[in-house]
Amino acid sequence: MRPSVRGVLLDEEDRLVVFRRTVPGRDLYWSIPGGHVEPGDGGLEDTLRRELMEELGAAVTDVTPLTTLRYDLRGETKIQHVYGCRLVSMDPALRSGPELDDPSRGLYEVVRLPLDRSEITSRRVVPEVMADYLTEHITALPHLIPGNPPDAEDT
Repeated sequence: MRPSVRGVLLDEEDRLVVFRRTVPGRDLYWSIPGGHVEPGDGGLEDTLRRELMEELGAAVTDVTPLTTLRYDLRGETKIQHVYGCRLVSMDPALRSGPELDDPSRGLYEVVRLPLDRSEITSRRVVPEVMADYLTEHITALPHLIPGNPPDAEDT
């Protein structure tokens, strides 16, 4: 099973950027942007930047390794490398991931959540190990990801 990356992305107001996922035939869930490492990627950080551009049209800075999550998925061990980063810009017109063109994959609505534990525990965040990580670290994220939110005049 190919490893993947996830971007715990903070915007200029230190809000967490997530997807609200509505998929036909499944219960509503929430996820952190990211995806699988592809053969042409130069490394994990390159994969992260590519995925964030494809899924969000986002450019980021202050990319920081946070943790590596492992969990069982269909009888195999899934590995997700989780990075923290800060949003520099986001343009939905630049979104280009294949998942956006396939109606069977559902909707990827971009939502920004305050850094409050209840914002995670009140939602079904998948995978569960990501929900656990966020629940434990949500209020510390601004300190775990170096840099400061850009000033309004810088964006």
